[in-house]
Amino acid sequence: MPQISQIAATYASQIFWLLVTFGLLYFVVGRGMVPRIVATVDAREAQIAADLSAAEAARAQADKTEEAWRQAADAARAAAQAEIAAAKAQAARTTETQLAHADADLSERLAHHEVAIANAKADAMANVQDIAADATQSLVAKVAGLNVSEEAASEAVRRTSVHG
Repeated sequence: MPQISQIAATYASQIFWLLVTFGLLYFVVGRGMVPRIVATVDAREAQIAADLSAAEAARAQADKTEEAWRQAADAARAAAQAEIAAAKAQAARTTETQLAHADADLSERLAHHEVAIANAKADAMANVQDIAADATQSLVAKVAGLNVSEEAASEAVRRTSVHG
């Protein structure tokens, strides 16, 4: 078998070229391409870590800003409630003052009107007594045929009014 005898002669050269090819591939791929790929992957991981860190910092800042806004809104709400309460109290005081002035004015008017009514009543009663005295004089003259003086008729009406 001649092929078997050639193996020994060609075997050494095939192993040599196999080692040269693998060595060349090792240096080209292992020393040239792999470090670039590793550097790119490391750079990407570093960028992702930096982005995540920036996002976390932004979220923390947003939380702080939101809390500050909530506190400001609560303070503004409390201040508004206090102003509303103060306005209600002022309005109540103003209304009470106006009502007190109106009540005093009405009481004063009522007192003046009561005095005027009492005076009018007294005048009316005096006129009624004068009219009653005149009527008494006329009746006595017609019924009894006597002439009674005005003072006597007024006195009789007064005595009758006080007892009756």
